[in-house]
Amino acid sequence: FQQKHLSQRVARILQDCGLAPEYLELELTESVVMRDAETTIGTMGMLKGVGVGLSLDDFGTGYSSLSQLKHLPLDKLKIDQSFVRGLPDDQDDLAISTAIMGMGKALRLRVIAEGVETEGQLEVLRSGGCDEIQGYLVAKPFPASDFARFVREKSSL
Repeated sequence: FQQKHLSQRVARILQDCGLAPEYLELELTESVVMRDAETTIGTMGMLKGVGVGLSLDDFGTGYSSLSQLKHLPLDKLKIDQSFVRGLPDDQDDLAISTAIMGMGKALRLRVIAEGVETEGQLEVLRSGGCDEIQGYLVAKPFPASDFARFVREKSSL
């Protein structure tokens, strides 16, 4: 994200591959954004202009400024698995996850929780307004060659 012509390079690669930009989502960690916020925000804006989606990963684990958050051209905010792990029983994890979901919604961002492994975690996240989840509750990692079968099986449910 510090490269001068990253957005043009991404646009060219998308065109070469024949992939519509709305099917590409890039994730940035807080630490990447904060390393050189001005440059990164500029690059993010150009990528958004191309049509690429952007997510802020590991939210709450770094040193981001909430005042910076409102200037980031994001689509999604990801709740780090370190806050999901203790759900539903750990009151601190519950408070932090609930606050992130509320803040994400207030900023008109979709909210994703990573590291979801149990139905109890899913229920807390669902009731808090979380839009998407990632984790072993959905599926364990598998080779790309198995992806088509996975989608077929899930869509038949």
